[in-house]
Amino acid sequence: MGSGWHEWPLVLFTVLGQCVAGATIVTGLGWLAARHEPAEQRRIVLTMFFLWVIMGIAFFASVLHLGSPLRAFNSLNRVGASALSNEIASGSVFFAVGGFWWLLSVLGKMPAALGRVWLLVSMVLGLLFVWAMTRVYQIDTVPTWYNGYTTASFFLTVLLTGPLFAALLLKLAKVPFNGKFFAAVSVLGYLLSVAVVVLQTSELGFIHSSVQQANALLPDWGRLQVWRFVLLAAGLGCWICPLLRRVPPRAVGLALGLVLVLVGELIGRGLFYGLHMTVGMAIAG
Repeated sequence: MGSGWHEWPLVLFTVLGQCVAGATIVTGLGWLAARHEPAEQRRIVLTMFFLWVIMGIAFFASVLHLGSPLRAFNSLNRVGASALSNEIASGSVFFAVGGFWWLLSVLGKMPAALGRVWLLVSMVLGLLFVWAMTRVYQIDTVPTWYNGYTTASFFLTVLLTGPLFAALLLKLAKVPFNGKFFAAVSVLGYLLSVAVVVLQTSELGFIHSSVQQANALLPDWGRLQVWRFVLLAAGLGCWICPLLRRVPPRAVGLALGLVLVLVGELIGRGLFYGLHMTVGMAIAG
């Protein structure tokens, strides 16, 4: 029993990867909206550098989970047949396609029409990457993961972290941003996350193996979830409070908010991995 932090490489990989996927969509929309302002688009592209830095950190963490970097290529051996291989492949394609779009845009070598299509493809690939992540944990012998809560929580992390990260990048780029709409999206993600935890908690008491009860896996489940939602509320508050006062959020406040939200989601993802338990047997195919 524990908090699940022993799987910290996977915790970092999934949370950071989902954050980048969400931020790519929102900053991409900002870039598309500034199609008549080349100077603004240029500044957005420059700040999007941080998207790929964070994505690189996420993939580095995933390699550490494999024990040896030399095993990384083995994870691609069963693309199409293995959910793990599909996850790594989809993430690699998203990273490569989005990163190459960014590089060509920075160098000024990306044609305008092609750049719009390429960016839209990158945004879709980010969502496919998150979907592929969810499939890795749909294992019928792990009943605490084999449910809709896993899929919901992964996509809710996109809603909680991505828009806030994008708000910070667009602020650094000094580009006008409809923060109220996307802040409302993150608030909706927060409320849905609370609902998911409440519903999931009520069902854990009915999940058990021959030797183990699911709600006994994490004695600190309730306390840590409270801390998680306090951090999420504080982080989103750094973004929302200035908007309610009709004052533009400052970059420092957005950065602090992003850190708080990421820490909250890292706690939540650690709890997810801490819920691992098996029932019955699986036969390898």
